[in-house]
Parts: sequence; C-alpha cells; structure tokens
Amino acid sequence: MSEAEQALERAEALVQRLEAARRRLEATQDAEAATEVLSELAEIAREIETELAEARRRAEEDAREEP
Repeated sequence: MSEAEQALERAEALVQRLEAARRRLEATQDAEAATEVLSELAEIAREIETELAEARRRAEEDAREEP
C-alpha cells in the first residue's frame, strides 16, 4: 500500500470519528458538552485536512517518480 493510500485511510478513519462526534452533538442538550464536541469537530476537521494534503502530496510524488 502506498503512503498516499495510507494517508487516505487515516483520513477515512477520521471522517468516521467526525460523524460519531456529530451524532453526539445532535444528541446533547447540554451547552457545555456541545461546546466541547464542537471543539472536537474542529480538531478532527483539521486532522482530516492534514491527511488529505499529505495524500495529495504523496500521490504527486508517486506520479513524478513513475516513468
């Protein structure tokens, strides 16, 4: 498995975490808990963005290395 594919798999796992956090946010009635989940959502979104950028960079490197 290429490093680009590994980064994409990590991003997919993060998307699953994002969805779980979103469900928790929808289920909560507590403002403090909602704020904590929103912070978690923002952090996960940043991690996804990082992994996707890494996957893109690795894929571009792989494409340059192929004859």
